[in-house]
Parts: sequence; C-alpha cells; structure tokens
Amino acid sequence: MEKFTLGGGCFWCLDAVYRNVIGVHSSIAGYAGGHTPNPTYEQVCTVDTGHAEVLQVEFDPSVVSAEQILDIFFTLHDPTQLNRQGADVGSQYRSSMMYENDDQKLLFEQALERAKEIWGDDIVTEIVPLDAFYEAEGYHQDYFAKNPGQGYCIAVVSPKLAKVRSGFSELMR
Repeated sequence: MEKFTLGGGCFWCLDAVYRNVIGVHSSIAGYAGGHTPNPTYEQVCTVDTGHAEVLQVEFDPSVVSAEQILDIFFTLHDPTQLNRQGADVGSQYRSSMMYENDDQKLLFEQALERAKEIWGDDIVTEIVPLDAFYEAEGYHQDYFAKNPGQGYCIAVVSPKLAKVRSGFSELMR
C-alpha cells in the first residue's frame, strides 16, 4: 500500500472521488500543513491554524498507479487558483501535495510537470513535507455518500465526480 496526502480545496470533493477509484483502500479527510496541534474544523476555517483541508488516500499501486492517483488529483481541482477552489476561499483550500519521503516528492514534482501540459505554467500547487496529519471530525468522513442531496454536494461535489468519471472511467468503481 502507498499513501498520499493531498489538498485540493474542500476535502469532501477529493474524498468522494477517491472512494470511487479502484485500488483505493482508504480515504481519510483531515488537516495538515499548519502549526496548531489537533485542530477542529472551526479552528481551521479561521485560517489561524495554517492548516489545509487534505485527504489521505491509501491505495494499492498494483491496481492503480501513483501516477494515475496524481493525474486524478490534477483533474478534480483547479491547481491555478491560489488559496481557493471556486467559492471556497481561504488558505485552508490551497492546492497542496505533502510528501513523506524523497520518492514521493519526486512523484509529486513529476505529476505537477504533467499537469502543466493541461493547466500551463500558472499552477500554484505547493509541494511540501508532511509534518503531521490530523483526522477530521467523523461527520466529514464519506460526507458525499452520507449527504448526496445537500446543496454543496449537488452543486460542487457531483460535477467534480462526474468530470473524473468521464476522464478516468476505466479506474472508477
């Protein structure tokens, strides 16, 4: 198994997508990249903690490659938007890839270069070391499946899931 920590706006979107990818063993919404230990959602929303909303995705690379996981990441969010995704504004929504070792850092850098073929040179995704990961509150886990009729899920999450399904149908459950 391999595990990546990725931030691409609201973690509900990333979670909804990766839970539908073959070979993904687990998907955990959380917070990383800040300075406050064990932050709450409310604290992260104030942007005072420095944390980003992130997803830890654990996958089997014999089923879905690291490159495919990362190409999906660069498809499901706009990596050219600094500290935002659409109407979600603040540094907690920044585009980020948090590596645990040099091999991951290299994979992330290579994925970012591939993404430039689509998005151009305006990508603002940060590639930084992962210091700590804090699991988000239980109600954030598998949010889309539990709340498919919620307005944000209909207006934001569903279109992102559809976009990834369209481009990566062979990898979707």
